[in-house]
Amino acid sequence: MEWITEYCFTRPGAVKDFPFGKEPMVMKVGGKMFALLSGQAISLKCDPVVAENLREQNEAITPGYHLNKKHWNSIRIDGSLSADEIRSMIDHSYDLVFKGLPKAVREKVRLTVG
Repeated sequence: MEWITEYCFTRPGAVKDFPFGKEPMVMKVGGKMFALLSGQAISLKCDPVVAENLREQNEAITPGYHLNKKHWNSIRIDGSLSADEIRSMIDHSYDLVFKGLPKAVREKVRLTVG
């Protein structure tokens, strides 16, 4: 899980937070969640159509645990998915959240990392 956390930090403007207590660790951009890490799982935002397809293709991917099941997937980190697949899902989640931020917030994130 450490490499996953490290990868999340490579996303521009990513910060960690613990709004729910000790766990899960929440990764945010512009104040909005894009990943929740707990135990041996990560929950990520996902386009609803893509989310459904991913769930059908891999039993390690399930509807988001304690999240909007239409827009979030929980991924069990059990070795059944490659690091590249997990990185791609993190990027997708980050991109969805970033694009949904107000323009002024997106610009502020760009300025702080550029």
